Amino acid sequence: MKSPFNPSPRGSKSDRFFNSFAEQIKLIYRLMLDPRISPVLKILPVAALVYTFLPDLVIGPFDDALVIWIGTTLFVELCPDDIVAEHRHQLRSVIEAEWRDVEPEEESEED
Repeated sequence: MKSPFNPSPRGSKSDRFFNSFAEQIKLIYRLMLDPRISPVLKILPVAALVYTFLPDLVIGPFDDALVIWIGTTLFVELCPDDIVAEHRHQLRSVIEAEWRDVEPEEESEED
């Protein structure tokens, strides 16, 4: 099974879109938690999200989606390239392993 963190070059366009979208959300989350990123820069995605709660300037959700897209894209673009590359690498790294169930250990009762 392929990992959603490492999208395959093959697959439908919608699969690639959703995998890329999920990776971008995770990248933004990781960058927001990274202490090396300036707190002032972290205002961008927060402000874009807050904007969605303000009264609409244009009918429909298009202006909200556009502001969120611009805010998050600017945030990632303005973050230091080496930090963004580090987080992208960690998101795309997959540890190959096999799943196995482990039986729980029975607790001995001491009376």
